[in-house]
Amino acid sequence: MATATDFNRRRSHEELRKRDREMIPRILVRAMFLMVIVALGLVTYARLTDRPLVAAPPEGIEVVTERVIVLSGDMAGRALVTDMDGSIIADLPGDQGGFVAGIWRVLQRERMLHRLPDNLPVRLTLYADNRLVVYDDFTGWRAQLIGFGIDNYRTFYNLLDAPTLDAAAVEAVDALPTN
Repeated sequence: MATATDFNRRRSHEELRKRDREMIPRILVRAMFLMVIVALGLVTYARLTDRPLVAAPPEGIEVVTERVIVLSGDMAGRALVTDMDGSIIADLPGDQGGFVAGIWRVLQRERMLHRLPDNLPVRLTLYADNRLVVYDDFTGWRAQLIGFGIDNYRTFYNLLDAPTLDAAAVEAVDALPTN
């Protein structure tokens, strides 16, 4: 014999099922699965046919300037940048060195994975198209710095032996694609 409580519980369960069907329509769930399958298919096709990387930065662009630097930092955001002979290029306190220290932590992790010391140098390269890239030649890691915003770009730009960024250069950097 069904009681009023059982009836209310069943009604509440039916209402929840109806609400769930309304919140996430079946067509949306099917579309999401279709997107996943298409993405996996495209990646599989690209890997099996050795398609070239089309989102890679262009090659053959002239290097304007390049500097080999050594990064060190701490978890509080303090960063120290030196050149190969140990001369200090920048000693950034925690409130100014956060991005540089963040790049240092990423490098530290990459080098740990490759069983390398974390005090190896990196290359900071400025190209004619205003791309600024940090390269770790020991692990193959690199970062295109414009993708992190103009302030972080400017922080690393100031580590180069390069002229001060003028308004036209800032506009050119802002216009760069960030992919």
